Amino acid sequence: MRAVLQERFGPPDLLRLGEIDRPRPGPGEVLVRVHCAAVNPYDWHMMRGDPYAARLLGGMGLRRPKHRVAGIDAAGVVDAVGAGVDALRPGTPVLGFCRGAFAEYACAPVEWLVPKPERLSFAEAAAVPMGAVTALRGIRTVGRVRAGHRVLVNGAGGGVGTFAVQIAAGLDAEVTGVCGAGSVDLVRALGARHVLDHAHEDFTQGTTRYDVILDNVGNYSPVRLRRVLAPSGTLVANGGGSPGRVFGAIGSMLKVAAVAAVAAAGRRRMRPIVPATPDGPVHEDLLAVTALIEAGRLAPVVGRTRTLTDTAEAVRHVEEGHSRGKTVLTVR
Repeated sequence: MRAVLQERFGPPDLLRLGEIDRPRPGPGEVLVRVHCAAVNPYDWHMMRGDPYAARLLGGMGLRRPKHRVAGIDAAGVVDAVGAGVDALRPGTPVLGFCRGAFAEYACAPVEWLVPKPERLSFAEAAAVPMGAVTALRGIRTVGRVRAGHRVLVNGAGGGVGTFAVQIAAGLDAEVTGVCGAGSVDLVRALGARHVLDHAHEDFTQGTTRYDVILDNVGNYSPVRLRRVLAPSGTLVANGGGSPGRVFGAIGSMLKVAAVAAVAAAGRRRMRPIVPATPDGPVHEDLLAVTALIEAGRLAPVVGRTRTLTDTAEAVRHVEEGHSRGKTVLTVR
């Protein structure tokens, strides 16, 4: 099968399209014939082995990539199942987390996958897993957004932000989206009542106080964000950082934890999101977001599509922060 391969850590140019053996599903696993795969910031972190501190945790490898085939978000059709798998059958369209998603076939534990909503194309379905689950956790699980809450989403035009705006608006919150000029109309159409162009407005200098801030960018310090939190508000940290950093997103979350410790005597809360990766339980969250999609309350935004041949360019585009919605690779 064709697959996007990486032999060592480094920039997107190291990715190459090659031929390898098709994987076989083991007990409890599903073999997916991949139709589309989405590109996430997670992918360039894994590609570069960045942040360096994460290499010590064992998930990405120490000196070279632990997983030779890139990619994690996929949508496709079940091709075969391993022993003990009853929940999914060959021929079932699915979406979910598949390590090695930038390939024609990928294996995944059955609990990392759910049936694809009929209303979604495969490209739209591939855009769902990491972005929608992270947004759901940030808004509903960690932020505990309720009707009437003032919610600010920093990075509202990106892969997580576009889902977060919809989820918060669906809970009858008053949503403010912060994004680039090219995404203003999109973010407003997704349900944001107020939209700020980050190049011209600094919301941390404003007078509005927010019950929940979901920070997908990490371009403001937790101290500055705390200034615009309501007295009992919650700052939800989702990553940040840039290539070449020792701690990257981990450093951003450590800063949040430090400020939270200092502010512990008050009622403000500053919390990171549990990463939306298969390293933790994801099945219930995937079912929750697909239920919202089936009900017409949530829709993925696909900003750009590319082929496997263009994977390096697609990853570079996401790494540079230019992605509007999700960038998706069409595999077949």
